[in-house]
Amino acid sequence: MNPAFILLVIAGYFAVLFAVSFLAGKKGDNAGFFTGNRKSMWFMVAFAMIGSSISGVTFVSVPGMVASSSFSYLQMVMGFVVGQALIAFVLVPLFYRMRVVSIYEYLATRFGTSSHHTGAWFFFISKMLGASVRLFLVCLTLQLLVFDPLRLPFALNVACTVALVWLYTFRGGVKSLIWTDSLKTCCLVTSVGMCIYYVASDLQLSAAGLVRTVAESDLSRMFFFDDYNDKRFFPKQFLAGVFTMIAMTGLDQDMMQRNLSCRNSKDSQKNIITSGIMQFFINLLFLMLGVLLYTYCAQRGIETPESSDKLFPMIATGGYFPVTVGILFIVGLVSSAYATAGSALTALTTSFTVDIAGTKHKSDGEVKRLRQRVHVGMALVSGGVIYIFNMLNNTSVIDAVYTLASYTYGPILGLFTFGIFMKRRVHDRYVPLVAILSPALCFVLQNGSESWFNGYRFSYELLLFNALFTFVGLLMLTRNASGKPSLLRPAQDKNIVK
Repeated sequence: MNPAFILLVIAGYFAVLFAVSFLAGKKGDNAGFFTGNRKSMWFMVAFAMIGSSISGVTFVSVPGMVASSSFSYLQMVMGFVVGQALIAFVLVPLFYRMRVVSIYEYLATRFGTSSHHTGAWFFFISKMLGASVRLFLVCLTLQLLVFDPLRLPFALNVACTVALVWLYTFRGGVKSLIWTDSLKTCCLVTSVGMCIYYVASDLQLSAAGLVRTVAESDLSRMFFFDDYNDKRFFPKQFLAGVFTMIAMTGLDQDMMQRNLSCRNSKDSQKNIITSGIMQFFINLLFLMLGVLLYTYCAQRGIETPESSDKLFPMIATGGYFPVTVGILFIVGLVSSAYATAGSALTALTTSFTVDIAGTKHKSDGEVKRLRQRVHVGMALVSGGVIYIFNMLNNTSVIDAVYTLASYTYGPILGLFTFGIFMKRRVHDRYVPLVAILSPALCFVLQNGSESWFNGYRFSYELLLFNALFTFVGLLMLTRNASGKPSLLRPAQDKNIVK
């Protein structure tokens, strides 16, 4: 596709996006930015959450990953659905009861200031890395389709991308995100559905033939029970899906900021369950598209790219199909990636402003000025991380996202699990040390597992061990009435900071 034409398509999408953002963000205040004034309708949030859970990584990487992983990703997605149910009925009532703006305020109430800051900083690292990885994939695709043909540097690509994200989230925050994510969901579902239609039509497949082609393909195998060393082994994938969803959604300010914008906890629960079920079928569509793309390449004698992440972009924009397919791909990619990045930037701004910089004893005007400065800072840091990731990238992007999550969300999951299910008090000042040591132990465990455990290789289930190490570390920090550490009984000293 012509680079100028691609830029025109992107410009058209952003014209619509900015219009939606402007209208949704009118008369926006701090409460609108942070919580959407808690007036969002649950079905709108549910529809928006379908899109918010599907990033540019999913859009580009999932169709390509069927070559190496078949449909094993659906094992993890099944875990996602169970994780959504646990979020809805365990975490949502707790957060609504406490009326939190940032979910990490819970840690301050339960443990103390050090724990509060620990959770916020780990979220900051997690979300900054994760959002930057996702935006990196978009920048990589745009570099291939637009900036390289125009001989423009990657640094300019990153600057333009981050600037656009900052601009459309500047006014409305989460209030705007509900509407822009709804637009994104429409674009995503339409895009993947139409791409499947065009590929199937070119292969002369009816609806029944499409289903039969996918079902009979060797790439559509879903369940793997035969080798526990395989990263696709069902218990690994399913359990990782459950706890990854709890960590990356239920304990993630980005995702929960929208869920907590509903009028009450019941509405929020309906939103979470509905969107969780629908996300399963959307991911199934992406995997079906992947099978069709590889089938198409095999039948047409097209050499598949070395990187599976480049398969969908290559076929969609390489002139193999009508220009409509290319337009749909660009719109789907841009809508998924930019909306995800926008929500991440909003959540990072919220968490840093409320949890780290602090808003207590500040006027509404002071909070607004602080929030705006933090918003700019988050955009600049994100741009820098994307550029660095471009220099270091050597793995599949979707794999990188979940590997990072295993290390950075583990301590957060351990903190919340201990806080909710245990009644003991802890020595708050040492919590940051536990949160740092847990990922370090996981790194040692992952690198030595094959030699220690007869070839066993850890996958995304490393998140569980990370949380477990944090949980055990907190047990070691419990205090008795005399103020001494104790593993045997909960503290009874009322002067210990909660």
